[in-house]
Amino acid sequence: MQAIALEPVDALTITTLVDNVTDSLLADQGPAKRPSMTRSPRMPARFSVSGDTDDALRAEHGFSALVTVTKGDRTTRVLFDAGRTPDGLVENMRRLQVPPGEIDVIVLSHGHWDHVTGMDGLTRALGRPSMPVLIHPEFWSRRRLTFPGGNRVELPTTSKNALQGAGFDIVEEKQPSFLLEGSLLVTGEVDRTTEFERGFPGHEAHRDGTWQPDPLILDDQALVTSVRGHGLVVLTGCGHSGIVNILRYVRKLTGQHDVHAVVGGFHLSGRAFEQIIEPTCAALAEFDADYLVPTHCTGWRATHAIAARFPDAFLQNSVGTRFEFQATATPGAAG
Repeated sequence: MQAIALEPVDALTITTLVDNVTDSLLADQGPAKRPSMTRSPRMPARFSVSGDTDDALRAEHGFSALVTVTKGDRTTRVLFDAGRTPDGLVENMRRLQVPPGEIDVIVLSHGHWDHVTGMDGLTRALGRPSMPVLIHPEFWSRRRLTFPGGNRVELPTTSKNALQGAGFDIVEEKQPSFLLEGSLLVTGEVDRTTEFERGFPGHEAHRDGTWQPDPLILDDQALVTSVRGHGLVVLTGCGHSGIVNILRYVRKLTGQHDVHAVVGGFHLSGRAFEQIIEPTCAALAEFDADYLVPTHCTGWRATHAIAARFPDAFLQNSVGTRFEFQATATPGAAG
């Protein structure tokens, strides 16, 4: 495969709008900037002497991030995923004073409901939006989970008619695609090359009138940028493709070796995935990333293993955290 030239950006901010964890006491750490309790909005509280309390950020088992990219004098805002509940995303945007109307484009990492359902509240906040939504064609698949013992649960499926009817311009693409004049890359379908990242056991899709195994979740895709002077920043939703598969594929796509940061779900939570925590950590070492930010479905055990293995690179995530990545100044430039 011929490498795709990825144009570097001058600044990149990833703001966590939805995640499994919220922590008001986390301190700033490197590129991670935490929301201040002193600037939290207020809400009525009947049993408080002052009559109010802080309107705290909410956590839910889902993921969403606002990606703000600056290139020259142009700033572009990309919403990456939308969280699990109809109003969780927009409520946290309100608390963080992030105007929904400033979003330029939406990228949905895959079709699972904990990354999509917040489109409901976002649509109500925007009125009738007119912006592109980038997805993989398998995004619309009807899916369920089968657990050991035979118990099954069908996952909520996004209505294509409802999403299109809301006014979004749906763009379906299996192959890699570019945004912002070649500076933002949506990976499309990811190559599966590792021996240990074999997909999601018990995950099924309804096709041709029957339920069929669907462990690979082919619609899983990531968002990639390159920060000038530092290297690649990779943002995942769940990382169903396998975080190592994703990073290897991004290197293959871009021809760039340096990995500045990896942010997002690594999907190592639960008994089916805990057995691959160690080989994942071992393989992550080959990328020598400056920052590793496991979120959402990475899980407690995997997050702690990553923190222990990569203490200088690990950054804890929480709802409201901003990861600010700045380009290295051009030699000879003023300042």
